[in-house]
Amino acid sequence: METDGRYMMANNYRFSLALLDFCAEQEIPLLYASSASVYGGGGVFREDRQFEAPLNIYGYSKFLFDQVVRRRIGPDATSADAQVAGFRYFNVYGPREQHKGRMASVAFHHFNQYQASGKVRLFAGHGGYDNGEQRRDFVYVGDVVKVNMAFLESRTSGIYNLGTGRAQSFNELAAATVNACRALEGKPAQSVAELVGQGIIEYIPFPDALKGKYQSFTEADLSQLRGVGYRSAFASVEEGVTEYVKWLAQ
Repeated sequence: METDGRYMMANNYRFSLALLDFCAEQEIPLLYASSASVYGGGGVFREDRQFEAPLNIYGYSKFLFDQVVRRRIGPDATSADAQVAGFRYFNVYGPREQHKGRMASVAFHHFNQYQASGKVRLFAGHGGYDNGEQRRDFVYVGDVVKVNMAFLESRTSGIYNLGTGRAQSFNELAAATVNACRALEGKPAQSVAELVGQGIIEYIPFPDALKGKYQSFTEADLSQLRGVGYRSAFASVEEGVTEYVKWLAQ
């Protein structure tokens, strides 16, 4: 674990610093991936230091780099010599993530679980949440691309949340994935309760290793993103997962 931590800091922090310095010297725009993990277990997801308390080394590495970026660009998002924009990605899912293996999205794993066994697995209740009712801000990769392209054109700097602005449960995500698969099979959609009753959605014990290190709720505050002029809507889980499953099934 100590070796993993050093590797994480080397890649997410020190290497990012080298890229930041190079891009500044060459006046090249830098759009980089921060993470919603910087907020930790708090309930407010706003780009402000008081709400940032990462729970693990990954989140901490992203948090540290964000602090450097804040100092470099100052309070004015248009003052940097070269554009630097960090996006605090929430739970991104969508095409071309197979290479991420076990770190790929929950939607990707649910699709593969359903194809292999006709079932999907979710965590049982923990920390005040019922079975499968932990909630995340799931954002479709197509919307992520649109935001990145808009920033390249605007040349705006700063650190911004990139999610949908609405939390949805893992139960909703599982149902969306299963029902998208069922639609391709010519079968009608079913509710979460029906899928649970048939054993298609099943719950596994919450892992001890994740207790105290798991974000059971995330929901992006999009005030800053909207404040710099980004107005496009974001797909819901039902909309985005349906498109994703069609792509996966090709």
